[in-house]
Amino acid sequence: MKLSEIFKPTKLRRIIFFITCDIFVSILATICAFFLRFNGDIPNEFYKGLLLGCVVLAALKIIFLWTFKIYTVPWRFFGLYEAKKIFYVHLIVMAIFAVIFAIFSDIFQPFPRSVIIIDAALSYILISGVRISKRLFFDNAKITSSNEPCVVIGATKKALHVLKGMKEGYINYYAVGVFDDRKSMVGTSCENFVVQPKSKLANLIKSDEVKTAIIALKLEQDELKKLYDELIGYGIKDVKIFSLIGDEESKIRDISIEDLLARKPKDLDDSAVKEFLHDKVILVTGAGGTIGSEICKQCLKFGAKCLIMVDHSEFNLYKIDQETNSDDRNILKMVNIVDLAEIEEVFGELKPEVVIHAAAYKHVPLCELNPHMAVKNNIIGTKNIVDMSKKYGVKKVVIISTDKAVRPTNIMGTTKRICEIYALNSSQIGKTEIVAVRFGNVLGSSGSVIPKFKSQIKANHALSVTHPDIVRYFMLVSEACQLVLQAASIAKGGELFVLDMGEQVKIVDLAKKMLQLANKAELGIEFVGLRPGEKLYEEVLIDENDKKTEFESIFVTSSSSYDLEKLNLQIKEILNSQGDEVALKLKEIVPEFNHALNKKEN
Repeated sequence: MKLSEIFKPTKLRRIIFFITCDIFVSILATICAFFLRFNGDIPNEFYKGLLLGCVVLAALKIIFLWTFKIYTVPWRFFGLYEAKKIFYVHLIVMAIFAVIFAIFSDIFQPFPRSVIIIDAALSYILISGVRISKRLFFDNAKITSSNEPCVVIGATKKALHVLKGMKEGYINYYAVGVFDDRKSMVGTSCENFVVQPKSKLANLIKSDEVKTAIIALKLEQDELKKLYDELIGYGIKDVKIFSLIGDEESKIRDISIEDLLARKPKDLDDSAVKEFLHDKVILVTGAGGTIGSEICKQCLKFGAKCLIMVDHSEFNLYKIDQETNSDDRNILKMVNIVDLAEIEEVFGELKPEVVIHAAAYKHVPLCELNPHMAVKNNIIGTKNIVDMSKKYGVKKVVIISTDKAVRPTNIMGTTKRICEIYALNSSQIGKTEIVAVRFGNVLGSSGSVIPKFKSQIKANHALSVTHPDIVRYFMLVSEACQLVLQAASIAKGGELFVLDMGEQVKIVDLAKKMLQLANKAELGIEFVGLRPGEKLYEEVLIDENDKKTEFESIFVTSSSSYDLEKLNLQIKEILNSQGDEVALKLKEIVPEFNHALNKKEN
């Protein structure tokens, strides 16, 4: 801890108070030890030893209490861990004083040795007692009537933290019961509550008008969703989650749609990603986007030697630099990937070893309205990255793709399929290993449905859903990005990896759940019709014969070979096309492209 933090006014006052108390308590303990030893009548010849004992023992205790950082602990955080440390302090002080006494026995004599043990026992009780006194006061204080009643779900260590926070006033609820369906927990005591099964919740909620539940359990996504639905069924309106991460004031948070949707892969392997990224010079395109920014954070986390952040947006580049605390390894390059000269300058100057290409236009309706720009940014941008990677000897290139590239129905998905074709066929020539990784939607990405729904709820608008049957895959961005890097770590070049995104989610159900979470079901849902290029469902795996990898969430699918010379000529033709010709030329390369020209219903 920095000295400036220790000597803040509040902390300084607390430290001075505790040191003063401990000196007084230590001296009192030594005096009491002598009185106990001599039954209240201390012989005159022992007063010299008493005085020396008070000074030496008090000094040793203060030194070791400081060494064990007892003086940095506020009243309300004093617990068993700190009590154990104070106990160890007294054992050490006893041992050191015994050594001092043995060496300087002539100075201390006469001095009864039993006093050392008696002093340690009394001192431990008194020093700990001073600190626990305020805790005892708060633990028995009445909860203010302004706080709302709640139930705590889970008889766990987290539950103890929740109940403690309520008693100490930084969690503004008061508990009326603790519930847990585990047989080993039912009937046991959690603080002042007897743990009850969840079946008893319904009656309690009705009688006490409880509307809030705080979950103090660690649950998988499917378990959390089941518990949430169960609590709502009992009549709970507000479900919260307790987390031990962050400041104490922010430990209680509302359950979010991300909590209920996030499919957490069980095969995330930090060691594989670290081995792939550690001590490498890494270039990330689209570094300020949703995927690119998370890739950048993970590259730094797993020990990249240097991180070249490439983005065309000044604000996005600034933002990701700030989010990574302007790490010394960051090199910011405001470059348009479509400009070959600019890209070549970056590659020639910085010589990246690994390239992760996340830059792309991804918004389906906008790409439909601007097909020429979608082709230019997605296809030409990818072509430039792949060509420069090969020219400058990059060891591995990772192309971020999408489920919309599978049997595409829109311009965006088709351009991404062509990116896959170009990249994977380029891997067959030269030493650069080029792979593509395909996955679905990530939770909370810019332009995705969840931020849109949140914005509509905030504005008290009905949630706009394109079609009652539309479904999508979802995964947490952090976990999707780690799986991308894991796939790259096992790649040999030329593979098309696909991520297992779990079950598809019906968007209308997602909208209903978000309205329920916000307690705004009255806003309702409005069906607005499929947008241009949009399809009802996305595909990730082309067929069930795709090969498994060593990671159960990562598969390898086949990608047909394509003549690169012919592909380059076709790309030039697309660039020279206008309007509807663009889609026709794209279909020449991707025959399965079935353009869905949906008209927005009025």
